Amino acid sequence: MGRIPPHIATVTTIILPIVCTQIHLLTKLIKIIKMNIIGTGRAHPSLTVANDMLSTFLDTSDEWITTRTGIKQRQLISHEKLEDLAAEACKNALQDAGISAEDLDFIICSNVVNEHITPSLSCIVQGMIGATCPCFDLNSACAGFIYALDIANSFFKSKSDINHILVVCAEEPTRMCDWQERSTCVLFGDGAGAAVLTRGDGVEAFSLSSFSSVEPLYQIRNLEKTPFITKKEFGGPLVMKGQDVFKLAVKSSLNDIQKVVEGNGLTYDDVDYYLLHQANIRIIETIRKSLHQDKVKFPHNIENYGNTSSASLPILLDELNRNQTLNCGDTIVLSAFGAGFTAGACLLKWSKN
Repeated sequence: MGRIPPHIATVTTIILPIVCTQIHLLTKLIKIIKMNIIGTGRAHPSLTVANDMLSTFLDTSDEWITTRTGIKQRQLISHEKLEDLAAEACKNALQDAGISAEDLDFIICSNVVNEHITPSLSCIVQGMIGATCPCFDLNSACAGFIYALDIANSFFKSKSDINHILVVCAEEPTRMCDWQERSTCVLFGDGAGAAVLTRGDGVEAFSLSSFSSVEPLYQIRNLEKTPFITKKEFGGPLVMKGQDVFKLAVKSSLNDIQKVVEGNGLTYDDVDYYLLHQANIRIIETIRKSLHQDKVKFPHNIENYGNTSSASLPILLDELNRNQTLNCGDTIVLSAFGAGFTAGACLLKWSKN
């Protein structure tokens, strides 16, 4: 064999090891850039609607609703505006975190529907709480909280000047329903939940999944008419095919949970709490039994609030935070699923004392 040319030998023996070392250090840096949840907050409308109240104008009963969904009552918007609930949840989360709105570097708002098509709900809330940072809305349906957390985590990794991010989920799905259709309207409630994030080592893994399956769960609304529209248009209330949604929810949730738990070398027994989207107690129970876990690991509040879309996870998280169920160091899995079909899971260590 011939001798290695001097310039190639230099690259091999000097430059390449330096480059590999830099790549190794960069990889380690990327892995340790994570985030912590340092504050939570929530807000609910003042009107409580129990199942018995619904039976006065629907062919239903408390027994029919409770056995099929686990829901006993829900909070519904009456005189409030959704942005008021969102702002209240944000202020509560900021107070819990011990920072002010001026300390925020970004706001991410998850929302499916509200009275404003534009401007974004995040911009409205930004002004209401006195923040001045950039903000935007996202619509990943009921999985919006997990998607927002993943985006926030990416910001912490890629932007060195970001130290505090506020995620707020504000939803009024009751305005999407036909209130003469008992199979859908009894399921939902309105509300807002928020979380303040900062740099740290609490959030350990994400799994996001989306696949186009429109028919099981959708709503189409009419836009304003123009003199030039010739296509046939139609709109209406939310359409939900319950059995299809049930199967998709269980399958996608179990798949995402498996990825964040087993993918990080843990067993399901290693997880202290599983916080699932509060859509239906039967879905929660099916997932729990599939994982062979005790009921105490699956806290729920669907009986009080119904399905509040993407707000359900941060609302539940705030309840557990404030009633001191969560302890510093607890391993938690968040999992949610929604129209699209979108789904996601997050593995984190609870870092608040």
